[in-house]
Amino acid sequence: MTRMTDMYGMSRTRPTLVAVAVGSLLLAGTAATAQAATGGQSTATPSTQVTFADATGSTGPAQPIPGATGGGTLNVLQQDTFGHLDPAQVYVNNQAQLATLIDRGLTTYRLDNSGAYSVVGDLATDSGRMSDGGRTWTYTLKTGIRWEDGTPITAADIRQSVERLFAPFVTSGPTYLQQWLAGTNGADYRNLLPEGPYTGKHLPDSVLSTPDARTIVFHFKKAEPDLPYALALAGYSAVPQAKDTQQAYDTAPVASGPYRIQEFKPGVSMTLVRNTQWDPATDSARHQYPDRFQISFGVSSVDSTHRMIADSGDDRTAVSFTNSVDPDSIAGVVADPQQAGRTLAGYQSYVAQVNFNMKRVTDLRLRRALAYAIPTKAVYDAQGGSYGAELAGSFISPTMPGYRKSDPLGKVAHPEGQPDKARRILKDLHKLGTKIRYAFVDSPAGQQYSAAIEAALDKAGFDVERVAIPGRNYYDTVGSTTNTFDMYGSAWGADWPSGLTVIPPVFDGRTIADDSSNHSMVNDPRVNRRIDRIEAITDEQKAATAWMSLSDYIAKDVVPAVPTVYYKQMQMFGSHVGGATYHRFFCNIDATRLFVKP
Repeated sequence: MTRMTDMYGMSRTRPTLVAVAVGSLLLAGTAATAQAATGGQSTATPSTQVTFADATGSTGPAQPIPGATGGGTLNVLQQDTFGHLDPAQVYVNNQAQLATLIDRGLTTYRLDNSGAYSVVGDLATDSGRMSDGGRTWTYTLKTGIRWEDGTPITAADIRQSVERLFAPFVTSGPTYLQQWLAGTNGADYRNLLPEGPYTGKHLPDSVLSTPDARTIVFHFKKAEPDLPYALALAGYSAVPQAKDTQQAYDTAPVASGPYRIQEFKPGVSMTLVRNTQWDPATDSARHQYPDRFQISFGVSSVDSTHRMIADSGDDRTAVSFTNSVDPDSIAGVVADPQQAGRTLAGYQSYVAQVNFNMKRVTDLRLRRALAYAIPTKAVYDAQGGSYGAELAGSFISPTMPGYRKSDPLGKVAHPEGQPDKARRILKDLHKLGTKIRYAFVDSPAGQQYSAAIEAALDKAGFDVERVAIPGRNYYDTVGSTTNTFDMYGSAWGADWPSGLTVIPPVFDGRTIADDSSNHSMVNDPRVNRRIDRIEAITDEQKAATAWMSLSDYIAKDVVPAVPTVYYKQMQMFGSHVGGATYHRFFCNIDATRLFVKP
């Protein structure tokens, strides 16, 4: 899904990755406990059903939020600035949260007041009309949809939005749609339109057709039944053809959602104000209650938690899109009924892992020794224990279809690590003293868990050099195929409820490229072949089971990484914030439902 921006990896959550963030998975029983303890709203169980809505379900306005009033300013406290504003480059959770307010795509998620989720037509009249056995999808644009300058949104804008995804400067967003249109699993999808639409060339009508100003037709080489899910990703939001400034668009996007950017000072602040051209009658998923969102950057989870606990002045209207409750404060917050009543707890789909750079650590036996030695409890403790994380044995999270308890590397059974076992491997290989360059996010939690991991590896016989990397640069640094580190953390979450959005993005060797989510740079032919076979399975349950089995194989027989924790999320908000609801697919508070209480 998206990488996470947080302790482990910061600013690149795309597909959410983070090496140790505060927040991710809660098992069903735990989620219910958290909800009861906090008085907040929690997500449903992992089996929550999602429907694809027709035109009726996609027609605005959105259901009114009970008790909601218009006006006022919400103060948003964020640890990290927004690294990208161009939708095509958005694949990190904090940026995706912003996108729900300023961008729109062909589809989106709708959360009803009943707690039911559906994929609805956003700019489109419905979630899509499938034909030709799933190889053709047709969308019709709604009437009355406009850019912030009042210009109508047309099929030409959607074509531009799709074609620009192939341009060389687009490196950070999702690639599902591009690969499906090109009929490839690898990075060579760009060969379909190497320069994007900027040299006058376009995708042929046999791939993407726009027969009139309101109709868009996608043609795929094989069935793609998950297209409505994919198009709901922030990375596939629309960009106006007339205002597409290529790389420069990343700093000056044009809004189609209920808010627009009035001012942005990177690293300091952002102000969102109402987009007067947004028509609620065209939007079944969003609201426009506050007059503005005033966003402040550089506010750590520790600071935002303390400010919301104090709940004074402007902090009474404070929220955070992605900051979690500071792990050291969780117990006190939960014990205080008034504070607990201002929290949300829910599932996140992220799984944290420590990646091994397979261009540098080429010996499988060395990777196994590293995996055995790493104490995953250090990551667990840094997240606040059971409130913020759960020890992981698999790369597939408990929120996913087909999940079963699994621990092929013994990380759940031995959370303190097995340094003695690792040392025996190094001794047999005559490689005691092997040097390991370990990159981690420079944050309080990052310092905490990385020091514990370094101590365990030293005990096992490795010679570890820890390298702290600022969160704002973390994924750009470890995402380089020529990075000089042997191991580094990340976290990945499913883009939608399918192993298709976990295993291929993270472990398909054909996706290796700068800024790819395959951070270990694993390229195992057996894994690649099994990915192809599973993608051809049309039975969802059989496919889910197969993805889980492949995850076990990767962990046990390839060892490109070691899973550390499944994430849970607890967030807090001020006493004058209304409509606070945890969104299962955003894995954070739903910014589109918020309002300021009088």
